[in-house]
Amino acid sequence: MNALYLAFAYLRYHWGRSVILTLVAALILFVPIATQILLSSSERALVARGEATPLLLGSRGSQLDLTMAALYFSDERPDPIPMREVEAIWDSGLAVPIPVHTAFSSAGFRIVGTTLDYFAFRNLEIADGRGLSVLGDAVIGSGVAATLGKGIGDTLVSAPENLFDLDGVYPLEMPIVGVLAPTNAPDDQAIFVDIKTAWVIQGIGHGHEDVVTAAQIASGSDTVANAAVVQYQRITEVNIGSFHFHGSQDGFPTSAVIVVPNDTRSATILKGRYLDTEGPTQIVEPAGVIQGLVDRIFRIKSLLDVVTAIIAIAALAAIGLAVFLSYRLRAREIATAVKLGARRGMVLRLLSAETFTLLLISTCIAAAGAIIVSRNAEAWVGWLLALGS
Repeated sequence: MNALYLAFAYLRYHWGRSVILTLVAALILFVPIATQILLSSSERALVARGEATPLLLGSRGSQLDLTMAALYFSDERPDPIPMREVEAIWDSGLAVPIPVHTAFSSAGFRIVGTTLDYFAFRNLEIADGRGLSVLGDAVIGSGVAATLGKGIGDTLVSAPENLFDLDGVYPLEMPIVGVLAPTNAPDDQAIFVDIKTAWVIQGIGHGHEDVVTAAQIASGSDTVANAAVVQYQRITEVNIGSFHFHGSQDGFPTSAVIVVPNDTRSATILKGRYLDTEGPTQIVEPAGVIQGLVDRIFRIKSLLDVVTAIIAIAALAAIGLAVFLSYRLRAREIATAVKLGARRGMVLRLLSAETFTLLLISTCIAAAGAIIVSRNAEAWVGWLLALGS
């Protein structure tokens, strides 16, 4: 007990050196633990999102790009598929198709055009306001609301993907009618609209101004309305009745379709219908695609673990060297203690107590940091996944 008391008194007297050694040791202990916690949480979050999505229908091509665009709303742009594919799944009676249109964005966040089935499928709840009910409405994720500082009554304006892709794409001002409860998933960083609203942004659907003005009526002149009149940039109660779509909805685009089969047998039948490698569409299992991605990532992780271990060993050696040099600098102090009657065993216990106290405090700090990371890992990983998308 006397050795611990003297050790603590010495460390408190030389507080500057003690603080530096304690923080360095705590950091060495904390970094590998925090890394493992975050990587494990990332793996669970990635796999869980994939496992929660039974099947995904999209254009034939990269399965990873299709999965990332439909599940994580990433910047990948798979070729669109026509809505007749959605109707075909409906008509089969084997599954519920949920179209997902992710071609546009607003203020850096992906605009997701979909149907009300998506909210039920993802168990999304409205925290403030209401859900989608009128053409042009927007419901935003909690992350969008927090980042932009927007809420009910504010508006968002859509933007084309690039400045050279303006043909038929008109900025649409969308009123925010609802804010979703946090989910720690990519849905927090998305702007949800009805898929018909996405088609309006794409220029497939539009409204017209009233071309019969009071002056024209007064002059008795004839006015011919055509599709070249000015198109609205905002859908209101006054003009919503004039919005319409040209052509058959069967040919309208969607980025992908989430397919929720009725049972395992239905899923097997559906997968069998898209086995033709020459066909324009494919059906994939997101869980398998994401697991393959995770496996590749964690093969790299094993290399990072080795690098982290080497750095940790080097840092521990540096701390050991610092402690050893400190003891050498205290050689006269130790010799004086021996002359005053302190046995060498007592001196050894004193030095050991100092080292033990430093490591104990460092471990407590590292443990506290690990607890904080563990409690917030799910939220942080969800934010990072959405940001990376």
